[in-house]
Amino acid sequence: MDDLFKNVVSHSKEYGYVFQSSEIYDGLSAVYDFGPYGVELKNNLRMYWWKSMVQLRPDIVGIDSAIFMHPTIWKASGHIDAFNDPLIDNKDSKKRYRADVLIEERIASYEQKIEKEVEKAAKRFGDSFDSALFVQTNPRVVEWADKKQALHQRFATALEQSDLDGLRNIILEEEIACPVSGTRNWTEVRQFNLMFGTKLGSVAEDSLDLYLRPETAQGIFVNFLNVQKTARMRIPFGIAQTGKAFRNEIVARQFIFRMREFEQMEMQYFVRPGSEMEWYEHWKEARMRWHRSLGLGDANYRFHDHEKLAHYANAACDIEFKFPFGFKELEGIHSRTDFDLSQHQKFSGKKLQFFDPELNENYVPYVVETSVGLDRLFLAVLSAAYREETLEDGSQRVLLKIPAPLAPVKAAVLPLIKKDGLPEKALEVFRELSVDWSVQYDDKDAVGRRYRRQDAIGTPFCITVDHQTLQDGTVTLRDRDTMEQIRLHQSELLDNLRERCHFSTWLKAI
Repeated sequence: MDDLFKNVVSHSKEYGYVFQSSEIYDGLSAVYDFGPYGVELKNNLRMYWWKSMVQLRPDIVGIDSAIFMHPTIWKASGHIDAFNDPLIDNKDSKKRYRADVLIEERIASYEQKIEKEVEKAAKRFGDSFDSALFVQTNPRVVEWADKKQALHQRFATALEQSDLDGLRNIILEEEIACPVSGTRNWTEVRQFNLMFGTKLGSVAEDSLDLYLRPETAQGIFVNFLNVQKTARMRIPFGIAQTGKAFRNEIVARQFIFRMREFEQMEMQYFVRPGSEMEWYEHWKEARMRWHRSLGLGDANYRFHDHEKLAHYANAACDIEFKFPFGFKELEGIHSRTDFDLSQHQKFSGKKLQFFDPELNENYVPYVVETSVGLDRLFLAVLSAAYREETLEDGSQRVLLKIPAPLAPVKAAVLPLIKKDGLPEKALEVFRELSVDWSVQYDDKDAVGRRYRRQDAIGTPFCITVDHQTLQDGTVTLRDRDTMEQIRLHQSELLDNLRERCHFSTWLKAI
């Protein structure tokens, strides 16, 4: 799995998906730029989310709030006082880590040991193997499961009580070593605020201290009444938004999984007090259904309930995806109660209430939030799509099996050779298709090499224009996944791509 992750990272750069930001200046840690194909994939993911969340639903509308917001917003939301992560330093390597992540990785290591033991036993015993019975009775597996459970309980208690000494004691007693130095020479655990500070104003002494927003949600909350009144919405209804957020992560690693500048796709759903848990369950299932519609494999998803709830929540869970480095959070679903609107009402002195004509009363709505990281979703797609295949003739190819509706380039138009009028005809096909789809024209190298290049990019279809095209108007359409080729008329291409590449099939299914 480590090799797979390294291959995905190197492939992303080689084929124009992700670059290290400011690379010619030796880069900037945990900041990345998205290349020609990366930006197209991000746009497609964002569009599919927006269409399914806003376009398909009469009860959800969208906004685009500013990155800069009044600093009191972050006092009201609790970010100034409570938006912290526990950090710990290794005295020998001088490296800084999140204490909770170190412990989570140790818990995950017990899970991995159990999984490997089960896999070995399954191969040994074959069809007669009972995995449930094996887990309950095998002494080694039982020992690891007990250690995992005990550690999990201690960890949850320390988080719940914000016990920094307790977190450090766990790290010491579990003999967790620094990955760099290999030593266990740790400092005390401290709290670290994750917000980036900046200033607004032309004169230094008169400037206003601001923060780059650490989440997009607060822009929705402070616009609650503006949106509710102008869009004439009634409870229950939602407000959706996509946009950049910024966090000064203690440990930014695992490529684009944890960055300092990232993009969120969030929806806040406003409901009657007392109905929030019903809607919480609704959105858990709705969002899981959406993720599975991407075709990345149902077994790659799972729910994970939070051990420690945020100060604003009365229920919270994550939809986790099986990345090459294990199951990690992809989307968070939270029942935020009325905390945010009540806090902004208190700090601003303005009422943020809804008059419910059915109940004939005013109240501060409760909120259920869905928040997915676009960059993490991007990484999930790439990780699931990356393949290395050995073909029947013994040759190898690398491809990205990105689902066609998400693919950055839907089709590549390839003239068989660069003469005899074939390039001109291929450009004619390209112009016809490019009005509706992201299509690429490529006439460099032998056609076989061009196929391999498009496979690596993730292009689902290649359209080859040859001498027969000039005679009868037919072209060769090659499928990326099966490598099968069919001939069809040029006039049929647009409908063929629409059938295979449009979001409509997915949207109808969800």
